[in-house]
Amino acid sequence: MRISLRGTGDGVRVNFRLEINRRRWIALLTMLGVLTAIGLYSGLWAVVAPESFYNSFPGFGLHWVRADGPYNHHLAGDVGAFFLALAAISGAALYYRDSVIARVSGFGWLVFGVPHAIYHAFHRPETIGGFEFTLELLAVLLIPALGLAILLVAPRERFPVPEPAPFTLRFPRREPPRR
Repeated sequence: MRISLRGTGDGVRVNFRLEINRRRWIALLTMLGVLTAIGLYSGLWAVVAPESFYNSFPGFGLHWVRADGPYNHHLAGDVGAFFLALAAISGAALYYRDSVIARVSGFGWLVFGVPHAIYHAFHRPETIGGFEFTLELLAVLLIPALGLAILLVAPRERFPVPEPAPFTLRFPRREPPRR
C-alpha cells in the first residue's frame, strides 16, 4: 500500500493506493487488449471481405493465407466468425475487468492457438520465403502464448480491489495570542 500526503490550506490530504495485484491487472488488461485487437482485425476483415482476407492477410505486402491453398468463401467467413467470437469474449473481460471471463478468454485463445501453431509449424508453403515464414510463426505463436499467459497471470480476485477514497484531515485554526 502506498500513502501520499499533501498539505492544503486547512489540513492534510491523504491518498491511499492499494497495490493488490496491480501489476497482474495491468498485464492482464494489456494482453486482453492485444488479443481483442487481433480478433477484431482478423475477424472483421475475414467476415466483411473474405476474398480480400484470403488474398492479402495479414497485409503489409504479405500473403500468408493465399500461399496455403485455394480460396474457400465459407472457410474464410468461418475463420472471421471465430476470430470475432474470441474478440468478443476478450473484449467483455476487458470491459468488465473480470478475471474469470479473462481466464475463459485465455483458455479459448489457447485451445485455438495450439493446433493453429502446430499446423503452421509443419506446413510451410513453398511460395513463402524463410524470413516471411519466421514472421508467420512468430505471429501464430503469439496467440497461444498470450492465452497461456492470461491463465497464469489472472489474479485470484474476480475484480480489481477499488482504491479507498482520499480524505482530508482538517486541523483547527489557531488564533494568534491576544495582547
